[in-house]
Amino acid sequence: MREKLNVTFRALRSRNFRLFLFGQGISNMGTWMQRVALSWLVYELTSSALLLGLVNFASYIPLLIISPIAGVWIDRYPKIKIVIATQILSMIQAFILAFLVLSGKIEIWHVIVLSLFLGVINAFDVPGRQSSYINLIDNKEDLPNAIALNSVAFHLSRFIGPSIAGIIIAAFSEGISFLVNGFSYIPVIISLFMIRVDEEPKKGEEKHASEELKDGFRYISARPGLKNILLLVGAISLFGWSYTILFPIFAKDILGGDALTFGFLNSAAAIGAIVGAFYAASRKDLFGLERRAVFFASIFGVALVLFSFSKMIWFSIFFVALSGLGAMLHNTSANSYVQSVVSGERRGRVMSFYALAHQGLIPIGSLLLGWAASSYGAPAAMIAAGIFCILSVLLLGPRIVASYSK
Repeated sequence: MREKLNVTFRALRSRNFRLFLFGQGISNMGTWMQRVALSWLVYELTSSALLLGLVNFASYIPLLIISPIAGVWIDRYPKIKIVIATQILSMIQAFILAFLVLSGKIEIWHVIVLSLFLGVINAFDVPGRQSSYINLIDNKEDLPNAIALNSVAFHLSRFIGPSIAGIIIAAFSEGISFLVNGFSYIPVIISLFMIRVDEEPKKGEEKHASEELKDGFRYISARPGLKNILLLVGAISLFGWSYTILFPIFAKDILGGDALTFGFLNSAAAIGAIVGAFYAASRKDLFGLERRAVFFASIFGVALVLFSFSKMIWFSIFFVALSGLGAMLHNTSANSYVQSVVSGERRGRVMSFYALAHQGLIPIGSLLLGWAASSYGAPAAMIAAGIFCILSVLLLGPRIVASYSK
């Protein structure tokens, strides 16, 4: 048992990673509270599935546009300093949102603009954090474990945060959730300042930014396995990862619930993800990562289809939990492989393309899903999302497996 625990939590032997994980765990809880509260606020203000999709679009579209060039800057400068800056700006965004709600001045355009602002921040924050893992661990072989443990912390926060947000929204207002999120950034900022790493940033004068961006693209294109994994991640993210924007509709209109039901659906997805994250953390080697990425993408798609047919809360919770497990293991398997094969001098650029594939395509899917839900109903939109994921696996899965069988 002790040996199993040592394997599962081996990345925690590194002081820098312990500090990082502690701060991120607290901050992520506040982030999930804000995500849940924001979706509920938008639906309360507008009763519009299309506007739910539009707000999600504003949150993620900067990742699609900005993240590739952000990767160039991440490769040039100390990654921890970039992450510190993004966390401070995210804290400011949360406090502004809290002020507008608590003062009664909030309007939907405020939400859209602030979501867009946060999206710009995340275009630097996501690839910055992803590419910094390698510098936070003492043993580079612990990298996949560090990625998995970060997923554990992320989804534990995803489990706890939405439930707390549901209680706070029901008892007080969405503004308190935003306020708590703002304060939750303080521990992570402190922990980031305590981290000591030896980074050797590239000199910005070596190449023009556009040339460095092209170099990163050529690096990925020349490696079929890496390219195919990124394509699958992008295909699943395009429609599948936006499914949570429909949770307010399922909670209120399909299941006949309230903010608590909404919070429970979000927490159910987290439970499945936590189980999957512990499984990923317990693995000692990298063998079969590409097959796991394909298999669990298919599990995710099937779970979405089954959830769309459910009209009973317990069945819905089960299928949402299954979707969380599938999504987490697909993403963690793909992430671990990408990070294990990429060269250090291109890590920021490759991870920026990963961020584009994983999150940058979400805004397009959000708009499509919001439009489909408003035109044909939330269940039909969810079925379409699940089928799209399954078809993506059928198209790209054989190519991925074949590229690693050679």
